[in-house]
Amino acid sequence: MTKTAGPAGASADWADSGFTGLAAEIERLRADYARRHLTDLATGVLAVQLGVSIAEAAAHLDALARATGLSPADLAADVVNSVAAPGDQPYVPSPVPPLQTRHQRRTAAAAEATDSVGDAARTLLEGALDPLGADSLWLWRSVASGSLSLAGHAGAGAAEAAAWRWISPACPEPFRTALDGSAPLWLESGPDEGCPLPGVRADAARALLPLRRQGEMVGLALVGWPGPTPFDASLRRAVTDLMGMAITVLDRPDSPMPDVPVLVDLLDALTRPAALLQTSEVSGAVIVEHVNGEAVAALGGALSAGDRHLSRVFPLAHQALGRLVQRARHSRRPQRAARLPATPRPEPHGAPAPLLDVRVLPAGDARYVLLWNTVTDSGLATGRAVSRLQSVATFQDSLTGGETVWSEQAYDMFGMGRDDAPVPLLALRGRIHRGDDGALTELLRSLMDGRTGAQSVLRIVRPDGSVRHVRVAAEPLLDGETVTGFVGVYQDESVIHRTELALSATFDSLTVVRDQAELRHRLALQLQQAIVPEAPAPQELPGGLVVAARYRPAAEEYQVGGDWYDVLPLPDGKLLVAVGDIAGHGIDAVTGMVALRNAQRALAFTGGPPGQLMGWLNEVTLRTGDGTSATAVCALYDPDARDLVWSSAGHLPLLLLRDGRARLLKTPEDILLGAVPSFRYQERRIALRPGDTLLLYTDGLIERRHDGLGVGLARLVAAVDELATGGHLGPLVDGLLGLAMGDTDDDTCIVAVGVR
Repeated sequence: MTKTAGPAGASADWADSGFTGLAAEIERLRADYARRHLTDLATGVLAVQLGVSIAEAAAHLDALARATGLSPADLAADVVNSVAAPGDQPYVPSPVPPLQTRHQRRTAAAAEATDSVGDAARTLLEGALDPLGADSLWLWRSVASGSLSLAGHAGAGAAEAAAWRWISPACPEPFRTALDGSAPLWLESGPDEGCPLPGVRADAARALLPLRRQGEMVGLALVGWPGPTPFDASLRRAVTDLMGMAITVLDRPDSPMPDVPVLVDLLDALTRPAALLQTSEVSGAVIVEHVNGEAVAALGGALSAGDRHLSRVFPLAHQALGRLVQRARHSRRPQRAARLPATPRPEPHGAPAPLLDVRVLPAGDARYVLLWNTVTDSGLATGRAVSRLQSVATFQDSLTGGETVWSEQAYDMFGMGRDDAPVPLLALRGRIHRGDDGALTELLRSLMDGRTGAQSVLRIVRPDGSVRHVRVAAEPLLDGETVTGFVGVYQDESVIHRTELALSATFDSLTVVRDQAELRHRLALQLQQAIVPEAPAPQELPGGLVVAARYRPAAEEYQVGGDWYDVLPLPDGKLLVAVGDIAGHGIDAVTGMVALRNAQRALAFTGGPPGQLMGWLNEVTLRTGDGTSATAVCALYDPDARDLVWSSAGHLPLLLLRDGRARLLKTPEDILLGAVPSFRYQERRIALRPGDTLLLYTDGLIERRHDGLGVGLARLVAAVDELATGGHLGPLVDGLLGLAMGDTDDDTCIVAVGVR
């Protein structure tokens, strides 16, 4: 089951939607607010200097901008920087623009437009202090007890921030010197030994600056550098001026203090990339709360304040990571993935780096630890291969000049002595039965071309002529996109093979035991096929619609899942079209599917709109599903208005085929059913034209084990373009099933709705 998808390049409608667009819009609004704030300050300054009204001052500011050719924001920064005291001479443009002070003033205005002191500190650090070589900023606020309370920080970890949250009146010597002296304290090589200050290196330069407002001490700022730094006059002046501007940000609310410093310290101590994720209980959004140093290197740089959403940090892998988080949330157990799509890295950091050996671990309420590698861990890959089998012999091959290594059991399987050279997997063809050449070729193709794990049973011909049935399970070793070797296991299944033959021939009574388990699977399959027919005939429906639906069950009965579809004329003349996908497999998933499908049918007869129907169905899922979750699309078609209104609970986007071209429709990015109570689902509307075809489907159609969801959706769009048959729906849906774009062996539903 797949949550809401967001493929890169699959559809302009789809790519522009979601949290990425929302984050960009928030950043744009904040930048606009900062510009207006700075312009208002400059207008007030001119009004006082010229003794005119605000409107006249604003007109004068516009005239100056046109006369000087400066942007309004740059001119406003110059005006505000020119102020010494009310009553000074009116501002006169300087022939040499004060670029540094202008940039600092604009950065200060942007900081004043933020929501918290922490956001303001990040803005000041990234916009003004970083160009001066600084790497951290701490802002404390004076409180009534005489203590200093940390209001916000940037460039430091959560654990260090928790350690410096409070500074008592009996504060360390450097703090007391700065406060008592009422003047900045410049420490070019760090404080004296035994005088602690925030920072990784004791000898790193730091500047402590008292923050005063109208003569009253209101706080303290500490600016840190990565190492010893000489403070010349221009650097001291720039830092002092900037911190003087920063006093106003102390009026912002405090940043929330981290409550997981120990966990952050543990992540920072790891030698593999790691991140701390936090989920919103309301929206379900996943935020990257912290990344360690290895993750910073793997991602191509530190994260900025606006790049914390999972979709911004991992644009190609965030859908798969979101699913792992959801599974960890529901099961409270670690979730794994061998390989996720590469994460783009900005120049000059080089080629994209795939996420290998991915782990998502629950870490308390709404928090999860994400671990991954950039080079395959052979131990973990061996573990994945071993997990496919019960009793095994291990092997490891190198494709880069190394040797092949076998465990002792492998020599016995192949009938070889301990002194014989192990046989690499690529040279195994001379050791197997000729009838298994094709199976070995497919195994090697998966490893080398697909760069994914695989397994196969091969007949090994030993030197004495005897034959052993050996199951081979292998995983590729990857360095980026390059296969550097294989690790895997051999399992001798000869005894099992002979035993199964004997049992099937002489001990029929033992099948009763297996029948008890198979009966449960057969019941699930029959129940599912009764509710979701495998290949119904196209239906002519009122309102000039024709509908073709297909259901393909899972490849194995034990994988029977909870996919469903429904096409139902309603009493008010509208038509309900729906698809859904219950999480999990087996009879529990099928019975849950039946309950939700029937509930949706009953609710549709109320005449409610799709968003309301989906909200009610969410409450049904929460109250009757025992932790069940599902994705779904609920659409209502009005034949009189030729209008389709739909709502989505974390499902894949609808596809519209119009004039022979397919595109994905922009879908509400709402959460799946059964996640949170009282959730309000959005609606989308589109007018359908004669000749249009609308496609609804589940993820078994497109999802592949080692491809991003965006790749699968793009492949689907291309396939529909190719299979467009002038409105003939049967060949379209049959052709899509025949292409078998998904490889997860999951069940699949497709519903095609055509407008006459």
